[in-house]
Amino acid sequence: MKLKIMLRSKAKKLSPILRIGKLGLSDSAVNELNNLLKKRKLVKIKLLPSYLDGKNRKEAVEQIAQRTNSELIESIGNVAVLYRSK
Repeated sequence: MKLKIMLRSKAKKLSPILRIGKLGLSDSAVNELNNLLKKRKLVKIKLLPSYLDGKNRKEAVEQIAQRTNSELIESIGNVAVLYRSK
């Protein structure tokens, strides 16, 4: 629990580094996100309205976390913070 609180405070200073748009969660987007998580461990992403069109925001973010084997730290609006320790 303390780790999650610490990660949330660190994430406040981050800018979204990856945007997921109309192409959706393609293999290349997943690979890029995996590379970013491997390098940085804590990544903030932005989900563009073209991606979320008609989708449940919470389910979309959970699907991204599941496909990248990462943990969802925080999701506010169209922005999500993901963390992977390994």
